Amino acid sequence: MATFDFSDQACQILPFPDDISSRDFESDFVWGAATSAYQIEGAASEGGKGPSIWDVFCLTNPGRIVGGDNGNNAVQAYYKTKEDVQTMKKMGLKAYRFSFSWSRILPGGKLKLGINQEGVDYYNNLINELLANDIEPYVTLWHWDTPNVLEGEYMGFLSDKIIYDFVNYAEFCFWEFGDRVKHWTTLNEPHSYVQKGYAMGTHAPGRGGEGEPGNPATEPYIVGHNLLLSHANAVMLYRQRFQDSQGGTIGITLNTKFYEPLNPDLKDDIDAALRGIDFMLGWFMEPLFSGKYPNTMIQNVTNNRLPKFTNEQSKLLMGSYDFLGLNYYVSQYATTAPATNIVSLLTDSKGGLDWLYSYPPGFYKLLVYIKNTYGDPLIYVTENGWVDKTDNTKTVEQARVDSERIDYHNKHLQHLQYAIRQLLRSFVLLAYCSAGVRVKGYFVWSLMDNFEWDEGYSGRFGLIYIDFKGGKYTRYPKNSAIWYKHFLGYDEEPKIVTNVNLRGERAFKSSDTSKILEFEPENNCYCLDLLLLLMPRWMSRVVASGCLKQHVTSDESGCNKSHF
Repeated sequence: MATFDFSDQACQILPFPDDISSRDFESDFVWGAATSAYQIEGAASEGGKGPSIWDVFCLTNPGRIVGGDNGNNAVQAYYKTKEDVQTMKKMGLKAYRFSFSWSRILPGGKLKLGINQEGVDYYNNLINELLANDIEPYVTLWHWDTPNVLEGEYMGFLSDKIIYDFVNYAEFCFWEFGDRVKHWTTLNEPHSYVQKGYAMGTHAPGRGGEGEPGNPATEPYIVGHNLLLSHANAVMLYRQRFQDSQGGTIGITLNTKFYEPLNPDLKDDIDAALRGIDFMLGWFMEPLFSGKYPNTMIQNVTNNRLPKFTNEQSKLLMGSYDFLGLNYYVSQYATTAPATNIVSLLTDSKGGLDWLYSYPPGFYKLLVYIKNTYGDPLIYVTENGWVDKTDNTKTVEQARVDSERIDYHNKHLQHLQYAIRQLLRSFVLLAYCSAGVRVKGYFVWSLMDNFEWDEGYSGRFGLIYIDFKGGKYTRYPKNSAIWYKHFLGYDEEPKIVTNVNLRGERAFKSSDTSKILEFEPENNCYCLDLLLLLMPRWMSRVVASGCLKQHVTSDESGCNKSHF
């Protein structure tokens, strides 16, 4: 299979990479693509919808959005349900991850203030259209677009009052849609929400940035705390009232980078890498696993700024997920930052450097880290994708050529397969154990180009190109969409992977340059550098696979102690 390249005026036919296909995964592996409500729906004030914090943020702070743009129209998905579902079907998708707009269903934010039937009908029609075309809906209840009325009444997630309103909203969704929706996600990327919305001020509700209201030293932790408790209470309700009769599953989606120590021989850099993971992933995953925040956060968030869970809250949080949704895009080097007098979420982790890498081995390492640190959870990769800068000088034909996106997904999928199947040989432990990460599905971000938050429409993640000219929002398949169709419909026999050389590469991306930095193969599975980095932490866990067995000390609450 091949596609056309119009990049240098002469038509060329370039072959797709065939290193891997869907046939190299289990037959029940879930393949899909993802979007979110505010980023694609449009119809911001139509169909009875109430304003969300993002509606208000964009309209009152246009200077914080590239191009002064907003999601009022987005890509008009609200009016293109049948067309978009047919696009998914042509591509061969078996699942579609999307979010509900809380304020489209409950314009007043609260159940007692009334249901917007037009909004309910819109989501019912979308769900039914997906199922009629053999595409499974994966629904996220909250993707950052809190009803603005709740922000005005009690400051949204800064108040624990929101837990009650979120659970009521979730219960209505379970009741109304749960007969057909079998895969629920409570929250999407709480870390991004608290960091960018309450420490940097670049996202709604726009707090914590320089010259803006809010306190970046305290508010991110309060908001994160209330997000976790909202999640746990919604999961408890679903399990008690709906799960047995509806037969669904429920989880949460967390985002993280994989942090590499800048100097792997320097303890300070190793500690910085571990802190980086804890302040991004562990902040929300550790309470779900052990009922408490990571020790690195407890040690570094000083002056009682980190809230504490009661015993009842800890019990509620522990195990409050049937699966973990994981959003991964890039890896980053970590080193200890110089001391500072600034007290903020942005300085508490004491991490330095901000070099971002498209680094497929980091995907592998992160998955193995999660398996061994958090009890081998069931994982769906709910976002993974590549962004191109919008270039309005290109024709549609030229803009459809996205070879870097194809390369990105091809390499990350290879490393995903390694994490699922590869034997991990540890010369430290003198033993073998299967990496055997339990990944059940993969969702490309994104199905189509969309409104990318503070970046506006300046970046394009989509498999489908959106032509914004003329207000028609015409959809065109990029080369990557045709590649994904090819990948999903591959009809050769599965390949047997033997003696795989996991030679990786790091592609440093800046606004104008890209260069490849080779990564040395580590005994075919990166095991040596990975285990040396993570051994202190793994030693404090009981590894479910049996690869490492030892007695683990516990504190008085019964939680495992982490020593590093």
